[in-house]
Amino acid sequence: MTTPRKSPAHTALLGAALSVAAPFADAGETPTQQITRAGAQASVAGPAETFVGQVRIDPLFPANDDVQAASAYVTFEPGARSAWHSHPAGQRLVVTSGVGLTQEWGKPVQQIQAGDVVVCPAGVKHWHGAAPHSAMTHLTVTGVAGGKSVDWLEQVTDDQYREASASVDAPVAGPLTPRQQSIPLIAAAAASSNMPQLNAALNRGLDAGLTVSEAKEVLVQLYAYAGFPKSLNALGELLSVVREREAQRIATAAGQPPTAEVPVGDALRAVGTANQTRISGAPVTGPVMDFAPIINQYLQTHLFGDIFERDNLDWQSRELATVGALAAMPGVEAQLRSHMAASQRVGLSRAQLEHLARLLAHGGHAAASARAVQTLEQTPAPSP
Repeated sequence: MTTPRKSPAHTALLGAALSVAAPFADAGETPTQQITRAGAQASVAGPAETFVGQVRIDPLFPANDDVQAASAYVTFEPGARSAWHSHPAGQRLVVTSGVGLTQEWGKPVQQIQAGDVVVCPAGVKHWHGAAPHSAMTHLTVTGVAGGKSVDWLEQVTDDQYREASASVDAPVAGPLTPRQQSIPLIAAAAASSNMPQLNAALNRGLDAGLTVSEAKEVLVQLYAYAGFPKSLNALGELLSVVREREAQRIATAAGQPPTAEVPVGDALRAVGTANQTRISGAPVTGPVMDFAPIINQYLQTHLFGDIFERDNLDWQSRELATVGALAAMPGVEAQLRSHMAASQRVGLSRAQLEHLARLLAHGGHAAASARAVQTLEQTPAPSP
C-alpha cells in the first residue's frame, strides 16, 4: 500500500504542532491533552493602529509557562498588510492559502504562496500581508521574550506598498489575452468559494474588457461543474462588484444577452449531442453512461444543449472557465484531463493552457496550478 504524500504546508503545520507540543512531555505529573474545538475562540479584527485594510485574526493558543510561543491564523484581504514590526523572540509563518508579500527593511519584497514557510529571526524589522490581487492566510507561531511578542513600528504607507508590490503584480506573460486570462481565475476562485479572490478576479476581468454578461455566463455555467450553491454565491459577489463599480463610476461594459434561440425537446438533445461529440472528440459512451444513462441525457440536453448553445460566451471562453474550475477542485482529475483535450479541440493551444496554469499559480491557486500542469502533461494533443 502506498503511503500518501503530504504537502509542504501539511508537513510544516505538523512540524510546528509537534515542536510546540514537545515541552509538555516533561511537564511532570501525568500530563493530559487539552483540545480547543474549532470555532470555540472568537475571531478579532486586526486593529487599525497596526494593520492597513481588512485583517482577521483567529487565535489558536497563547504563550504560557510551558510554551513560550503563541499561535494564530491571520487572514489578509487583497492589499491588506501589517505595519512594520519586529519580534523579540522571532516568528515562524506558514502560508496556508493565497498569495502574500513580505519585506525586510532595506531589502526587496518577496512573494509568498501556499506552502511557503517564513522564518523571521529576532529583531528583524519587516512587514507582511496580502498581494494586491489575492487574499492571503498564514499560520503564525510567535516566540515570547520577557512577556513580549512584538514591537510595532510605523505603518507601511500606500506608496511603499505600491512600490513593493509592483514587481510581483506584473502581468504573467503568455498567449492568452488579458480578457481570457481573467476567466480561469474567476472560475477557480468561485469553485473554491474564495470570495476575496473572486472579487479581485472579477474586477480585473471587467477592467480587461470582460463584459458583465460574459462574467454572469461564466458563473452560471459553473453550476454544472461545481454546483448551484457555489454558482449562486459567486453571482451574488458579481452583483456586489457591479454595484460597487457603479457607485465609484468605473466604466463597465454590460455586454449582450444570448441572441440565438435555443431549441427544445428532441431538437435540443440532438443539438446537445452534436456539441458533446464535437467537444469530446467522439460520441460519449462507457460503463458509467450504461449504468446511469439519464446522466448522459442530462449532459446532452442541458450542459451541451441549453448552456453551450447560449451564444453570449464563445466555446474557448467556456473551456477556460471549465478548466479553471476543475483545476481548483481536487479529485476530478479525469474530468480535468478530458477538458484539457476539449480545450484544444475548440481552438486553444497547449501554450495557452500552459499560460493558464502559470496564471493560477500567480493568482494564489498553487494546488490548482500543479494539477493543471500535471494533467496537461498527461493529455496528448487531440487527433485532427
